Amino acid sequence: MPHSLTGYALLANVKYSKGTAFSLEERDAHGLRGLLPPRVCDISVQVQRALANLRRKTCDIDRYVFMQQLLTRSQTLFYRVLIDYIEELMPIVYTPTVGQACREFAHIYRQAQGFYISLADHGLVRSMLDNWPEQDIRMIVVTDGERILGLGDLGANGMGIPIGKLALYCACAGVRPEQCLPVMIDVGTDNVPLREDPFYLGTPNPRVRGEAYLALLDEFVQAVQDAYPKALIQFEDFLTPNAYLLLHRYRREVLCFNDDIQGTAAVALAGIYGACTLANLAFSQLRIMFLGAGSAATGIADLLVQALVEQGLTLDEARGRLWFVDVDGLVVSSRSYLAEHNRPYAQNVPAMDFITAIDEIRPQVLIGATGAANAFTPEVIGRMAQYNVRPIIFALSNPTANAECTASQAYEWSQGRAIFASGSPFPPVTYLGQYFRPAQGNNAYIFPGVGLGAMLVEARVVSDEMFLQAARVLAACLSPTDLAEGALYPPLCRIREVSLAIACAVAEVAYQEGVARLPHPGDLKTFIAERMYDPNYEALT
Repeated sequence: MPHSLTGYALLANVKYSKGTAFSLEERDAHGLRGLLPPRVCDISVQVQRALANLRRKTCDIDRYVFMQQLLTRSQTLFYRVLIDYIEELMPIVYTPTVGQACREFAHIYRQAQGFYISLADHGLVRSMLDNWPEQDIRMIVVTDGERILGLGDLGANGMGIPIGKLALYCACAGVRPEQCLPVMIDVGTDNVPLREDPFYLGTPNPRVRGEAYLALLDEFVQAVQDAYPKALIQFEDFLTPNAYLLLHRYRREVLCFNDDIQGTAAVALAGIYGACTLANLAFSQLRIMFLGAGSAATGIADLLVQALVEQGLTLDEARGRLWFVDVDGLVVSSRSYLAEHNRPYAQNVPAMDFITAIDEIRPQVLIGATGAANAFTPEVIGRMAQYNVRPIIFALSNPTANAECTASQAYEWSQGRAIFASGSPFPPVTYLGQYFRPAQGNNAYIFPGVGLGAMLVEARVVSDEMFLQAARVLAACLSPTDLAEGALYPPLCRIREVSLAIACAVAEVAYQEGVARLPHPGDLKTFIAERMYDPNYEALT
């Protein structure tokens, strides 16, 4: 701790403040006597006080604001509360509440968080990074706010996403808070009501695209390489064409990945592995249909193809097991226009609508990645149940209001036979006397562990094999009790254990592929576990 911090300056320091937990000796040594109530309260008492205050709030957005204020007051206490009560608080800190928080970001803004880069900063980005108070940045989450969850273009309001994702990196995988940097690339917004909102904090101009957009992204990525050469960049909530463009532009030269494409793919693949166990199906024999053909859906498909090829299928055979339906019906090769990421999955069959496609193809797995609420109707679920003893239904769209169907609907419309997972949390369901615990297919099961493993061995790149291994490890973490309750993911209370296992697997892949810059430490599990942040107050010197 800087020796100059005393009195109110120390109490206001988010990194070092303990509030009422300062000991009497520390109060005397650092000019705090008289500035705090006389009773010393340890962190366990502070946690319970924070929880009591949080639970008094009557709506989730107020709980979100409370947690953000706690984060800007004492990061140690914030992360202690979040880790110890992760199942209760993850839906507050991230999905689904973060969706509402992004919509209202400018209206609930309290204090500066994160780093903003706009087109007006072109040519200045590297020097701007020197304004950030920390130098050893290892984890960056960046967005341009154009496709926030399933909510669309929220411009600079999208900063809530990098802030939330990095909170999960710290809580779920033990990345140190001071090594994290949330970044908003503000190139305007095409959301007219936002631009006209007097409280809006971003650039109130139409969104800039093309060469100027790419030049700013290139400048940002290169500035990071110079300022923070060990940092991993996670791209988050970019519009599909840009998401693929940026991933392919940088992934072979820079330590980076796109969570919407690769993280979503790995968590979905892990869920499918678990569903195959539950339904007694061979993974290599699956027919999988996607409703939605954006970056999340095609990212899942790309990883599924690699997993199927590893099972012995040819590339064409693997792609032939995957079918896409979008607003125009089944994605077929005879269409006049196909986006680049959709072309490998356009099937050489006649065009048909969604229901007809289910009837003709009879998929065992139906994955929703549409952002469109109620897209899985009783007819859709009923058809899946007609052709499958245990239909596998993934309603992955976020936030909860955008889910293709609810857990209770999936169970009811399939007479209790569906194997269900979702992108947002749903409560347990009892149907016809059977208890179901629908587990959330949350990317937080994947990206924190992947990022931690790649970061700690100083990998040069993040490979597809790392995500394949992450999916296998996550599926292997399922217990017999999880499966008996219909849960395709372990409970969130085990997420740090899961992240450690994934980090070890990812690090091992980095060594096998020759992309790790650090020498192999021997005992990877001990090496990683010892470096995971565990928030507790330290004695001041």
